[in-house]
Amino acid sequence: MDYSIFLKMLHDEIDHTSHPTGRHQIIRFMKPQQYRDCLIQLSKMKPSLSKLQHIRASHLIRALIVPLPSSARLHHFNSEVTIEQDTRIQVHSNFRNPKSEGGIGIPWGVKQIRAPKAWSTSTGHKIKIAVIDTGADYQHPDLRHSLARGINLLNRSMLPLDDNGHGTHIAGTIAAANSTEGIIGVAPRSVIYPVKAFDNQGSAYVSDIILGIDWCVRNRVDIINMSFGMRTKSKALLDVVNRATKQGIVIVASSGNDGKRRSIDYPARYSQTISVGATDENRHIADFSNRGPHVDIYAPGKNINSCWVQGKYHEMSGTSMATSHVSGAIALLMAERPGLTPDEIKNLIKKTATPLRPRKSARGSEQGGELHALRLLQEGMKG
Repeated sequence: MDYSIFLKMLHDEIDHTSHPTGRHQIIRFMKPQQYRDCLIQLSKMKPSLSKLQHIRASHLIRALIVPLPSSARLHHFNSEVTIEQDTRIQVHSNFRNPKSEGGIGIPWGVKQIRAPKAWSTSTGHKIKIAVIDTGADYQHPDLRHSLARGINLLNRSMLPLDDNGHGTHIAGTIAAANSTEGIIGVAPRSVIYPVKAFDNQGSAYVSDIILGIDWCVRNRVDIINMSFGMRTKSKALLDVVNRATKQGIVIVASSGNDGKRRSIDYPARYSQTISVGATDENRHIADFSNRGPHVDIYAPGKNINSCWVQGKYHEMSGTSMATSHVSGAIALLMAERPGLTPDEIKNLIKKTATPLRPRKSARGSEQGGELHALRLLQEGMKG
């Protein structure tokens, strides 16, 4: 493969693209050496061909992410690369209660999963949790001691500041630590690494998620919280999820808010993740939650009060909110049992779950259980 011709063609295509930050093509190399050789050539050519600066790389899946609306001209290289068109992906919380509450101590969901009863044994001390989301509010009084620097994939020169609120809400449920005036999350001594991949509308591209997971592996996080999803498959996303899991990272993903009874969104649909549905205060599956055999565990996700931007608090509903409870509970376990594999943790979560309370109208669709953080920790420490 002549990499100079290949890269010159990419440069010319990018040059004719009106918005080089819009849709991308994910170009993966069949062989590791081809990827390495192409990167070497790319670094040589960047100084003279300025548009090549827009190309980003994922070492984990040997991919170049190129801002091109179409892959038409790339088909000449089909024998040596695979090409996947980038797609949009959204955060999983469509339900926002407009009332903005103050801090309320321990939120009901944290109590319902029995996290406070686990704190005498574990608070998730120093477990690194990446939240791939809209960023976080670094000035929030409940999060000031819970946030690491993270990364802003939309602007790498800036902190991953939250311009939406969703990421701050997720971070609060996991790791808020303000026992005097604010709220307390499930694992108050864990450390959140915000990975800003989503814009102020809660929208991102799959390529941003791939680069986010790539960053998480390089920075050796323990858990990745992915409170977002889409209905379509992505081979590149599956590949990066699979590789991260093989590195020992636990990936927790929300099932989606469409009320489906037999189907859930990707990436939660991938077997490598721990897929999460939402429950209400009565341990019923929330009416908006996707459910069924592909969901591994349910957790509180309706009317969840947590941190918000500008130091505020907000109540939100969604499988996003459920996922953050699960990530926090896993942190409690990993702080005491750091050697557990992602598969072992998934099995323990399912084994220790509290049975759901089925609605009369559920017709057998409410199988599964709700997260029980205390039992998870107790059972996990027996090994």
